[in-house]
Amino acid sequence: MRHNQMLTAEGTSEARSARKEDVMSDLRTRRIFLALVLGAAALLGALEVALARAGNPSARPSAPWAAPLEEMDSALARADLSSAVTARHRAHLAALGSRTWEGFLEVGDAALRLGDATGNRRAMEPEARRAYLAALTYARAQRSLEGVLRATESFARLGDRDMVVRGIRMARALAGKDDDAQARIAALEGLWIGDLL
Repeated sequence: MRHNQMLTAEGTSEARSARKEDVMSDLRTRRIFLALVLGAAALLGALEVALARAGNPSARPSAPWAAPLEEMDSALARADLSSAVTARHRAHLAALGSRTWEGFLEVGDAALRLGDATGNRRAMEPEARRAYLAALTYARAQRSLEGVLRATESFARLGDRDMVVRGIRMARALAGKDDDAQARIAALEGLWIGDLL
């Protein structure tokens, strides 16, 4: 009988040990599963942010200069020049804060619209020129061929041949050995320089 009790005690001990190992194994499995779920969630979050920044325009934050420019255009439609000037100034500050070439291009175009509305475009051309120069500078710093070309086109519309030549030089440097980009630059150069002669 004593032998049976020993066997029973050993069996119970082994059963407890097996259950303990099962519990430990179950805890390890749960921890691993939880770590994998959290890792997958983090990866999906990072992917969502990357997609929003890269290719989904609806997921990008709106341009901070857009609302003040809309206010400016509304004020111009009401012939409220004081409010239009104030709104354009706020748009300029927003472009400064954003540090992007797009904002400065839009602010430069807005300066010209404001000049047209007041009947004194020439008075606003220096403001537009400064904004376009900032756009060109930021575009080059951000290595944006599109930004450099759009800023250069803005200078062409102002009739500023020297800045067009400078912008084309920057664009060629950014395009490097990209034959398609170089061909696009050459076509635009012919158009812009031809218009300025």
